Amino acid sequence: MARFFIAPPLPEAEITLTGENARHARVLRLKPGEEIIVCDGQGSECRCADATRVGEQAVQLAVLARQASAAESAVRVSVYIAFPKADKLEHIIQKATELGAYEIVTFPSARCIARPEEKTLAKKLERWQKIAASAAEQSGRGRIPRVRVLRSYPEAVREAAGAELGLLFYERELSHTLRAALDERPYRSVSLLTGPEGGLEEAGVALAREAGMQICTLGRRILRCETAPLCALSAVLFHAGEF
Repeated sequence: MARFFIAPPLPEAEITLTGENARHARVLRLKPGEEIIVCDGQGSECRCADATRVGEQAVQLAVLARQASAAESAVRVSVYIAFPKADKLEHIIQKATELGAYEIVTFPSARCIARPEEKTLAKKLERWQKIAASAAEQSGRGRIPRVRVLRSYPEAVREAAGAELGLLFYERELSHTLRAALDERPYRSVSLLTGPEGGLEEAGVALAREAGMQICTLGRRILRCETAPLCALSAVLFHAGEF
């Protein structure tokens, strides 16, 4: 079933698709009576039908039912990633969205090889958010994860530590496993913090521990910076009963 995202709130009786959504609907050649899903990008959606072209720039739909998206996890998992180089972040955003991340947050750390320039950051953020939106639509989600940029590693730690379960993954941690952390107590919100290609400094790990985050291992093998957050996200959602 075709899926479209519009800005909230969702109308009660009729929805008019405009702009890119209307063009997409015309490409799909929706027939009158054909059902589609319209989402607000925040977890609510409408089942709609009766597609009617309004001029050349809009498509009008009748709302049949409103509901919470069944594709969203009951556990909110925020993924915090130190800036990676090249286009690795785009890959992480796409796959983390498909897997079910609640939000994706990136930040600079001491060993980051690449950092976006301030003058290009707004354009990059716009692109990253479009990647999240496209992945959410393709994967049948009802929420588009927000992509955010923080200005410092301490700011990322402060935010991540505010989750019910805050986890930082460090290649030199050998004993405290992700499974042990997840089995420790119930949780409804989880933050996952991973480092860049060069890893995290010991002082940064200590800062996270002092803030109340748990320092975990992801196993005996060292994972690439683009692999670690997706591995951790998958494991958390599996533990939460999503898979």
